[in-house]
Amino acid sequence: MQPVQSDHFLSNATMLRRQFNHLLTASVAASSFLSPLLTHAQSRVLLRAGDQKGGLQALLDAAGELKNLPYDIKWSEFPAAAPLAEALNANAVDFGPIGDAPLLFTLAAGSRVKAFAASRSDAYGTAVLVAPNSPLKTAADLKGKSIATNRGSIGHFVTLKVLESAGLKADDVQLRFIPPPDAKLALTQGSVDAWATWEPYTALAETSGHARVLVNGRGLWSGLSYLAATEVALAEKTAVLQDFKERVVRAQVWSYQNAKPFGQSLARIIGISADAAQLQFERRATRWQDIDAQVLADQQRTADFYLAAGLLKQRLDVRGTFDTRFNAKA
Repeated sequence: MQPVQSDHFLSNATMLRRQFNHLLTASVAASSFLSPLLTHAQSRVLLRAGDQKGGLQALLDAAGELKNLPYDIKWSEFPAAAPLAEALNANAVDFGPIGDAPLLFTLAAGSRVKAFAASRSDAYGTAVLVAPNSPLKTAADLKGKSIATNRGSIGHFVTLKVLESAGLKADDVQLRFIPPPDAKLALTQGSVDAWATWEPYTALAETSGHARVLVNGRGLWSGLSYLAATEVALAEKTAVLQDFKERVVRAQVWSYQNAKPFGQSLARIIGISADAAQLQFERRATRWQDIDAQVLADQQRTADFYLAAGLLKQRLDVRGTFDTRFNAKA
């Protein structure tokens, strides 16, 4: 009986071993079949996009440019350029939209970022606002008054340009550096005399009846804004950033060809009134362009103005702060 038991045991062991080998072979085959899919899934690039008041995301979404993306986007929204610049500096986002003046501040602070796309907008909406019943009528009336704005923002820049145009200096007013929502509240409650801000905050304040434009930015600000990215993202996600920029340019063209539906979509996406969305969108008249000699010259003038105003400690040569590889190919 013992040999029979031994043969039976060996027979069972052989059978189990064969089953195991069969399962192993099937597993390897399945793994080989799935590996391309797994590799493809793992190779999708994640683009960490910063945004201000939902502007870029709203534009791309309305134009259908977020469909069928060959990469993933993680959006982070900021109320103004300053916190967005901090996120860039901390490498918390790969890129984001930022005005010319805030870009200079973050570069002067040592941030390793560069602008890779440029746009120009009508400067009207970057303005100094006052309450509807304010006695202030001209820039000269700001002497001795308090003005709320964000430090290093285009609102801050326009404030200084407005004062200069009236023969005043920064010391002739009381600058209070607070973010847009708090600044608007301070103006409506009478805690400050004026508020220097930008779109869509200007349009929101106007259409809601909370403020009027005392001095607009035309002739004072270049209207330049940028997409700025960390040097790491520019090196490692070049193709993705190029694709994103091209989508933004296409979406901007689409938006002005479909102004009314886009205005309605913009209002819904960023959560502001349709009147404010339409006003700020049409007034901006944003157009994307190459980073050319004129862009460099205008940016250098802004940098030199900040140096003369004592806000930059040393002259900044802006030529090294741009990445022109993303210009449209001839």
